[in-house]
Amino acid sequence: MNGEVMTSSKTLLGDGEHIVKKLWDLSAKIYHCYPQYVGNRKVGNKWWRKLLIVWLLFWIVVSFSVLWYMNSKAVEKRKETLTSMCDERARMLQDQFNVSMNHVQAMSILISTFHHARNPSAIDQCTFASYTERTAFERPLTSGVAYAVRVLHSERKEFEKRHGWSIKRMDTREPTPVHKDNEYDRDGLEPSPIQAEYAPVIFAQDTIAHVISVDMLSGKEDRENVLRARESGKGVLTAPFRLLKTNRLGVIKTFAVYKTDLPSNATPNERIQATDGYLGGVLDIESLVEKLLQQLASKQTILVNVYDTTNISHPISMYGSNVSGDGLEHVSALNFGDPFRRHEMRCRFKQKPPWPWLAITTATGILIIALLIGQIFHATINRIAKVEDDYHQMMMLKKRAEAADVAKSQFLATVSHEIRTPMNGVLGMLHMLTDTNLDVTQQDYVSTAQASGKALVSLINEVLDQAKIESGKLELDAVCFDVRDTLDEVLSLFSGKSQEKGVELAGYISDKVPDVLIGDPGRFRQIITNLVGNSIKFTEKGHIFVTVHLVEEVTESAEEFKVNSLFKSTLSGSPVADKRQSWRSFMGFNQEGSSFTSSSSDQINLMVSVEDTGVGIPLDAQSRIFTPFMQVGPSIARTHGGTGIGLSISKCLVQLMKGEIGFVSLPKIGSTFTFTAVFTNSRNNWNEKKSQQINNQSNSISSDFHGLRALIVDPRTVRARVSQYHMKRLGVHTEVVSDLNRGLSHVRTENGVTNMILIEQEVWDADLGKSSLFVKNLRKINASSSPKLFILANSINSSRAGVSVNGFPTPFIIMKPLRASMLAASLQRAMGVGNKGNCTNGELSGISLSKLLQGRKILIVDDNNVNLRVAAAALKKYGADVICTDSGKKALTFLQPPHQFDACFMDIQMPEMDGFQATKIIREMESDINSRIKLGQLPPEAYGNVSSWKVPILAMTADVIQATNELCQKCGMDGYVSKPFEAEQLYEEVSRFFQIKPTQNT
Repeated sequence: MNGEVMTSSKTLLGDGEHIVKKLWDLSAKIYHCYPQYVGNRKVGNKWWRKLLIVWLLFWIVVSFSVLWYMNSKAVEKRKETLTSMCDERARMLQDQFNVSMNHVQAMSILISTFHHARNPSAIDQCTFASYTERTAFERPLTSGVAYAVRVLHSERKEFEKRHGWSIKRMDTREPTPVHKDNEYDRDGLEPSPIQAEYAPVIFAQDTIAHVISVDMLSGKEDRENVLRARESGKGVLTAPFRLLKTNRLGVIKTFAVYKTDLPSNATPNERIQATDGYLGGVLDIESLVEKLLQQLASKQTILVNVYDTTNISHPISMYGSNVSGDGLEHVSALNFGDPFRRHEMRCRFKQKPPWPWLAITTATGILIIALLIGQIFHATINRIAKVEDDYHQMMMLKKRAEAADVAKSQFLATVSHEIRTPMNGVLGMLHMLTDTNLDVTQQDYVSTAQASGKALVSLINEVLDQAKIESGKLELDAVCFDVRDTLDEVLSLFSGKSQEKGVELAGYISDKVPDVLIGDPGRFRQIITNLVGNSIKFTEKGHIFVTVHLVEEVTESAEEFKVNSLFKSTLSGSPVADKRQSWRSFMGFNQEGSSFTSSSSDQINLMVSVEDTGVGIPLDAQSRIFTPFMQVGPSIARTHGGTGIGLSISKCLVQLMKGEIGFVSLPKIGSTFTFTAVFTNSRNNWNEKKSQQINNQSNSISSDFHGLRALIVDPRTVRARVSQYHMKRLGVHTEVVSDLNRGLSHVRTENGVTNMILIEQEVWDADLGKSSLFVKNLRKINASSSPKLFILANSINSSRAGVSVNGFPTPFIIMKPLRASMLAASLQRAMGVGNKGNCTNGELSGISLSKLLQGRKILIVDDNNVNLRVAAAALKKYGADVICTDSGKKALTFLQPPHQFDACFMDIQMPEMDGFQATKIIREMESDINSRIKLGQLPPEAYGNVSSWKVPILAMTADVIQATNELCQKCGMDGYVSKPFEAEQLYEEVSRFFQIKPTQNT
């Protein structure tokens, strides 16, 4: 019962929670939609007040509906519970009754067999009483069993004489007296009246032995039951009556006892003739039901009443009281095996139903929620006007702030450009001044002015970058570039400072990194330049080491990096901060340290680390290291200078490259900055021509050294690995030994010829005597083809490295940091391969430019007179015939076919018509004339017999990053050069269009 009630409660609770959840979701939707309509003033406040009243009335109705619904559900569950309990008790009562009656019926067969079928009888009263007493447990619901024999009137005297008592009648006493055992006198009964036959009880269980000799046919109802039992052959029940002695309600079920030879399909007359007697079982209904309820332990839960409803208008109560219950009643039918009589069980709960607290609570909760939402609506209506005013005011302030931000960005961009323009003129003039005859003092002044000017331009660029970042207008290019050449450029930029300080500067790129990538080389170079520049500032001894790996490669070989971070496995031998800690917080790595995988097979995830052994960053300053215009401390700014925005810009650039940046720093040990960047592999043939040019340039440098063998003498593993990396870039096969003795043994045992030996400066200077002996023994091995000696020097003050050894030629000095172009030039001069000249790269480019530009007619377009003079002087320096103009519109006149110009250098930013627009119009003019010549509409002779007009146009810009390759190609430009002109870049661009003219005799 308790389990059923609990299940019912849980079900109702689940229904209530579901209803509340639905109502809450509906209310939330209405609440979210509410400000939209009110804020837009689509509905007036009066309508909202009416709607609020309707809202409250609606939810009041809903609350009462929920209360009624949940209460009806509870009543229904209570009915189901009562039905289940009542049906269960009726079924058990019926089953136990049938079990007892089956045993009584079985006794009728026993009597027929052992009493009537034997002579003399095997059963007497004592035997019957003993047997029924011992088998009473098989009939738990019967209070006694008795057997009445059939006696005809002709046999009465003999029967009474044989049994010693007369047959008594049973209806002479009052039906309801209660007698005690010592008060009941069987002899006081009257003899049975004369009739055709009698049914006196001859055997009886001791509990009802007082009925012996009583004629069962002397009572009217009993007679009808006995006669009906022998005709039907089935058990027949009596109406409820008060049992003698106990005065409790009971019934008697009677079975006819037949002769053993009665067939199973006998007729009623045959059954009457074959009847020997009648066996009856007395059942105490009240005791029966009491025992049943005690077994179920539920007597106190429900009230049970048992009725004989044979006479439906006057049912007879067999068990139960008239105590009123809760008004809920269930009736279960009972079948005791007698089709003539009908019985039923009526059940009621004893206690009144509890209050439906769950329904009341749910309905009240819904109403409270509705009232709260109504209050929210009401408060929102009252406050919406103020919110609207605040919103409009905030929008005005937001627009003002955005306008101020745009104005600030435009101001910075304009001012920085206007400052850059004259600065480029100054730098250009200084560059031209260096080509004149200057004494040492004048050259020093010019170099100082150039350095100051470049520093100022760099500062302006940083400020402009910060403004672009804040306004969200900084965009990245997507061009092909050689990542190794880019790193070499950064190392070249800081080579002078590192040599002055004696700090070892080196770069290393993993072999797994592709040679050519697609991305923004300028911004990538800018990030590394900022990081290396900071390391140069704060490092007085030790080393600065730049490494580039694939992200996947770093995480897969984490153990290797752990080994390299040890004291003796660093570039200079000085302790460093563990670089693994610098990328520990990257979101691209999971907790186990494994890296994210590329979403595309063409994506290249690079990890760049800049490691130094400087002063480190104080712990209290590390949290603000990436804050714009923030210095570690005032003393740092006074000592080392700087604006404090380099790292901030670098972080923003890294984020634009879909990467992350981090660092680890230990005071007095050093710092390591690490960042990741995502690029695209150039193998998908994007800009294939540019990619092929970069590869050809790299191959042309290394082609002169293929097949050469070199030996590197260096005791430091990391440093030797860097030297081996740069030699490998040139195609030289290298071996590494740790000292001179091992180097000499290697040369002796080597099967092939060692062409060169590169010795680290600290090994050479450690013992000049040993170095002299090494050279002497080396000459003894093979005097005719002795390998070339090179000293890898780190400082410009390497005086001892330049001293000859016992008359032998001085070894060649190669200054660090190592770069492919510098290393190739040094090896070419020493080995006599490739270009044997002693000219620098700039001089070589200048000579080649003179051959390319000699006699070429070039148009220069720039709105700034100083820039015109600088560009014109630079091109005239190489023998070009230069024409200048100051606007894009005038350039259209000069370049209207037919013309004699071989190329055009055009500024990008000009008033009225910029360089992109002018170039686009020029290309349209050329395309129109070419198509008309092809169609025969124009004679080729009028256009110099040129069938296809297209003059090379190169963009000139002070900021190379602005003139992206994509924009240049889109408007029809063929490339771009920086201002002021640099010989190397100018040669690289013009060599794509011009060929060296053959020498002409005048």
